[in-house]
Amino acid sequence: MTISSIEGMLQQMRATAQVAGGGAAPQEASAATESFAGELQRSLQRLNATQDRAYGKAEAFEMGKAGVSLNDVMIDMQKANISFQTAVQVRNRLTAAYQEMMNMPV
Repeated sequence: MTISSIEGMLQQMRATAQVAGGGAAPQEASAATESFAGELQRSLQRLNATQDRAYGKAEAFEMGKAGVSLNDVMIDMQKANISFQTAVQVRNRLTAAYQEMMNMPV
């Protein structure tokens, strides 16, 4: 696994988070000033916010609050699910890359 593959996964996570977050503009910063750990943490925070929003909307629908439709609840739940699945796949690929690096001869 190469750095470009990891960067590609991060771009996919950003796009998914942007779609799930309602199309908010991502923070613009140069690649040289961002760390991988910082980007990973921000991605997980966006994932958490997406899940919280979906669960909050589901709870509001269950309580019968006005203005919350079943369609919106289902769409938000699917966005949260896709975001979570993406995060799991990134974790799996990072783990595989780490294991591959650890098995490299010195």
